[in-house]
Amino acid sequence: MNAGSIFTQILKYTGVLALVIAVVGGGLGYLFAGTDGLWSALVGVGLAILFAAITAASMLVAIRFTLGAFFGIVMGAWLLKLIIFIVLLVVLRDQPFVNDIVLFLALVVSIIGTLAVDALVVVRGRLSYVSDATLPPAPQE
Repeated sequence: MNAGSIFTQILKYTGVLALVIAVVGGGLGYLFAGTDGLWSALVGVGLAILFAAITAASMLVAIRFTLGAFFGIVMGAWLLKLIIFIVLLVVLRDQPFVNDIVLFLALVVSIIGTLAVDALVVVRGRLSYVSDATLPPAPQE
């Protein structure tokens, strides 16, 4: 298994996780806080999944480049996530449909879930220490 397939699996399982958390979290949010809770849960799940997808996608793109470009792409994605997070917090801060507790809980559960997905896929991926390397041919006797 190579690094590209690991990040592809991370994106796939993160999508499944997003669907499950959106249904369960949205249902619980609606149960406890009405439609405001439903929308807050969906926004929280959406934010966490967006950030996890940006990370995995940036890694998928970055592994095709040299080491300097790799770190530039990954750091650029991190800065993009930071800017998006700040802008969304400013925009959502005064919205009447946001229930702070439901939004917070949905974010926390989604973040922990995406971290668990990342860890499980990487541990089960059995990626060698040096991936995609070709060894020179053995010397002839």
